[in-house]
Amino acid sequence: MKPRSVGTHDGSFHADEVTACALLLAFDLVDRDKIIRTRDLSVIDTCEYVCDVGGIYNPAYKRFDHHQADYQGELASAGMVTLYLKEQGLIHEKLYDFLNRSLIWGVDAHDNGRVTIEPGVCTFSQVISNFVPPDYEAPAEEMTQAFSNALDFAYGHVVRLMERYHYVEDCREQVSQAMKKGDKVLIFDRAMPWLDVFFDMGGERHPAQFIIMPSGSHWKLRGIPPNSKDRMKVRVPLPEAWAGLMDQDLKKATGIPGAIFCHKGRFISVWETKNDALKALNLVLTKK
Repeated sequence: MKPRSVGTHDGSFHADEVTACALLLAFDLVDRDKIIRTRDLSVIDTCEYVCDVGGIYNPAYKRFDHHQADYQGELASAGMVTLYLKEQGLIHEKLYDFLNRSLIWGVDAHDNGRVTIEPGVCTFSQVISNFVPPDYEAPAEEMTQAFSNALDFAYGHVVRLMERYHYVEDCREQVSQAMKKGDKVLIFDRAMPWLDVFFDMGGERHPAQFIIMPSGSHWKLRGIPPNSKDRMKVRVPLPEAWAGLMDQDLKKATGIPGAIFCHKGRFISVWETKNDALKALNLVLTKK
C-alpha cells in the first residue's frame, strides 16, 4: 500500500474523477505526485484511495467507484468522496450541503447521464471535458498532461469555493445584527456577501426591501430579491424615472449631487457617499 496515493483510470477523463482527486488534494489526504492513472488492478490495489475505477464502493477501504452493477445509487466518484469527507468529520453538514449544491450534484448528475445539455449553457463538467485532447488517438503522455491541467483547474475551483463559503460564514453575524433591527433597509459599513446568509436566516419573511453598502469607493442602494432564487427581481424597484440614467441625468432626476448610476433594470443604483445613498432611499420610500 502506497500511503497518500490515489488511483484512477487512465485514458480519457471526466469531471467526476478529476473533482474527486481535487477534493482529496484540497483536504491534504493525498500527494500530487502519487496520483496514479491506470486500469491495472494489481497497481490500483496498492493505492490508498481509488476513484472511478476498480468496481468497488467501500468508504471503509477508501474505494469510490460507481460503475459496478451492485451499486444503484446516484453518486459518482466526486459525490462519494464528498460524502466520505463528511463521514470522516473533515467537513460539517453545512459545508457538505454547500459543496453539493454549488458543484458536486451537477458533476455526479452529468457523469450518470441525468443532465440535459442546453445550447449556450456550459457546465463545469463540460469545461473539464474540454481539457481532453480532441484527438481520440492522442498519446498517453499528452492525455496525462491534459488530466494534470484539468486537475489544476478543478483544484483551484474547489479551493476558491471553500474560501468563499468560509468568508460568507464569517459575515453571518453582521448580517444577523442588521436583520434584528427589522428595518426596511439593511445598512453595512463594509462590502460583504449578504444575500445567501440573509435568506438562510429567514430573509423571505423579513421586511427589508433594500440594502446600502460600500461599492468600491462609492455606495450602492440595491433592492432585495423576493427570495433566493429570483435574484434579478426585487421586492421594490427603484423609480422608473431613474432607469438607465447616469451622472448629470441622474443628478437632475433625483436632485442628489452625488448621483452616479441607476441600472435600467431598476434593481441597483450607485452614489458618491453613504449619505447620498440614504437620500436616494428616502426618495424611494416616500414616493411609494
